[in-house]
Amino acid sequence: MTSAPSTDVLERPADTTTDNAPEMFHYVKKNKIAESAVMGTHVVALCGEVFPVTKAPKPGSPVCPDCERIYRSLPGT
Repeated sequence: MTSAPSTDVLERPADTTTDNAPEMFHYVKKNKIAESAVMGTHVVALCGEVFPVTKAPKPGSPVCPDCERIYRSLPGT
């Protein structure tokens, strides 16, 4: 039995707009979150976005639709 990659949802603000659009959060590999938060290294989201970890999402936060689609297509999720 193969296990699914371990991922979590992380913050990556969408491009800044003047319409006060909500921040969008992305799925990234769990083991990279702490490293990025401490060392300032960048993570790569499932959708391909690259960014440093700056904060964690709150329940109900908007999630990148591409990340969510990819995550749901992974085996074991």
